[in-house]
Amino acid sequence: MASPTTIVLFHSAYGLRPAVHAAADRLRAAGHEVHVPDLYEGRTADTVEDGMAIKDEIGREELLRRAVTAAAPLSDRGVVYAGFSLGGSIAQNLALNDEKARGLLLLHGTSDLAEDTAVDELPVQLHVADPDPFEPHDWLNAWYLRMGRAGADVEVHRYQGAGHLFTDPDLPDYDAEAAEATWRVTLGFLEDIGSGRS
Repeated sequence: MASPTTIVLFHSAYGLRPAVHAAADRLRAAGHEVHVPDLYEGRTADTVEDGMAIKDEIGREELLRRAVTAAAPLSDRGVVYAGFSLGGSIAQNLALNDEKARGLLLLHGTSDLAEDTAVDELPVQLHVADPDPFEPHDWLNAWYLRMGRAGADVEVHRYQGAGHLFTDPDLPDYDAEAAEATWRVTLGFLEDIGSGRS
């Protein structure tokens, strides 16, 4: 039987919007423990431009510091790091530097990784629009190869014609069919991690 997983779910550049809480509730309904840190400390954005302005004002190093501070008390139990877009980038950075990480779930976003990155068959699942202006094919192909060289066990799921943040029902990017497929596959991924099959 699959054991519940502890998930740290990071928001996108828009901030901690209702869609992030809804996603967390969906994962909780499947029996998982989900934490949703607010890296913007209460601020949210209505447009991607406003969100990027908040991100730039806070700065990437500070965002990573806040993310590490939020996740650190949980890491001993073995965490699945997850995130939307910018949050996926942050989740990847934390997961690849946490030897106890149980998995990495990337929704709409990835990050670069150091040449010397090494993990022990870390289960990684990426869900991304196809095409995605923020995650172009050349970048994703290179990312996939680098993750594989680092030792990750990577699955990539592409959704043709969907917008970048297609799981957020409050944004123009939303694609109901792609979103439902994403959550269905995601729940299977988490179940496999909980049962030790990943």
